[in-house]
Amino acid sequence: MLNLAKRYKFDIIDYLYIIVGAFITATAFQVFLLPNNIVSGGTSGVSIITLDLFGWDPYIVQYALNIPLLAVAYLFLGKEAGNKTVLGSMILPFFIGMISHWPPVTHDRFLATIIGGAVGGIGLGIIFRAKASTGGSSVPAQIIHKYTGLSLGTSSMIVDGGIMLLTFLTFEVDVIMYGVINLYVTAFAIDLVQVGFNTHKNVLIITKETEKVRSDLMNSLERGVTNIQIRSSVDDSNKEMLMCVIPEREFPYMKELITSYDPEAFVVVTSASEVMGHGFSITKQFEALGHSTFIQEHNPKDTVK
Repeated sequence: MLNLAKRYKFDIIDYLYIIVGAFITATAFQVFLLPNNIVSGGTSGVSIITLDLFGWDPYIVQYALNIPLLAVAYLFLGKEAGNKTVLGSMILPFFIGMISHWPPVTHDRFLATIIGGAVGGIGLGIIFRAKASTGGSSVPAQIIHKYTGLSLGTSSMIVDGGIMLLTFLTFEVDVIMYGVINLYVTAFAIDLVQVGFNTHKNVLIITKETEKVRSDLMNSLERGVTNIQIRSSVDDSNKEMLMCVIPEREFPYMKELITSYDPEAFVVVTSASEVMGHGFSITKQFEALGHSTFIQEHNPKDTVK
């Protein structure tokens, strides 16, 4: 009974995300993109093209395009995502029609491109967090994300980039360039909502002073460290690699600490967009590559200072 109640709670939150995200996306389209003829990709971008070519009402065009894509969503994304996509694909055109009388915020095309892309990307990112979409190009973007592992922002840019090619039928080159900029800003905003500001670094360290570095990382920086057994391809010897995830602001201190023990230490730094669990992700990645690994984790709380 408790699990059922939690499930309903999450469903309600997801549907609220979809409604709020759709309204934000509709606002970006209506007050920034549409008045300035900025093609943003997706069904909204197609509706701008058909409005310019044939004078067709944008929100009616979006309804017509979304209907066949709903079947695709059910087929490739599953029933739950399909149900949520029905809501997103129906409510976005509804909001666009509801606020169609709102005046444009600016007639500066560059400002409209940047702000419209950012606001629209935030709206789409909120919808994607609910494992839903607004129909249109969001459906194939989610399919690409699901089956390739590309980020939702990148997947959206690929699909919408194809739609941007249609702008050559009706718009001038400068309009197309604004559209490309808008796609990039939108993709960036989507990924920002999905993973947040990236403030952590994943640091891999191979050093001759493994124990000293590990001990100091745990005692001085108070960070957990994972030991990974590896084999060098240079001399075919077994080595030990340290992995430590730290806030970005602490990396200069870590760098100084490592070089103080071993100036020739091999250090690789990558951005950690999301960190979950204890060693699960890296174990899975190594095993997926067919490597046998031994991973030992150390928690600073387990060390007596």
